Amino acid sequence: MALNDTIKRMRELLGGIAVDLEKSVGGNKAASQRVRTSTIRLEKIAKTYRKESIQSERSGGSKKSAAKKAPAKAKAKVKAKPQAKPAAKPKAKAAPAKKPMMMKRPTAKLPVKKA
Repeated sequence: MALNDTIKRMRELLGGIAVDLEKSVGGNKAASQRVRTSTIRLEKIAKTYRKESIQSERSGGSKKSAAKKAPAKAKAKVKAKPQAKPAAKPKAKAAPAKKPMMMKRPTAKLPVKKA
C-alpha cells in the first residue's frame, strides 16, 4: 500500500470516527461501539503509516535531509582514523558463593515454674 493510499484511508476513518463520536456523546451505545472498533482499525493503519513514512523518507529523501547527511558523512570519514585501543582489564575471579546464615528456631518452649 502506498503512503498516499494510507493517508486517504486514515482521513476517511477519522471522519467516520468523528461522526460516531458526536452520536455517542448523545448516548447512542451502538455509536460508542463503532468508535471503539474504529480506533482499533485506526491503530493498525497508523502503524502502517509510520512504516511507510519512514521508508519513503529513507528512499526519497528531501533536499534538507540530503544537505544534512553530506556533512555528517564527511565527519564520519575524519573520525574513522584508527586509534589505539586501551588494553582490556583482566576480569576478577568470582568469589566462592557463601551459604546463607541460618538461625535456629527454638523447638520447644522452656518450662515455666508455677508459684
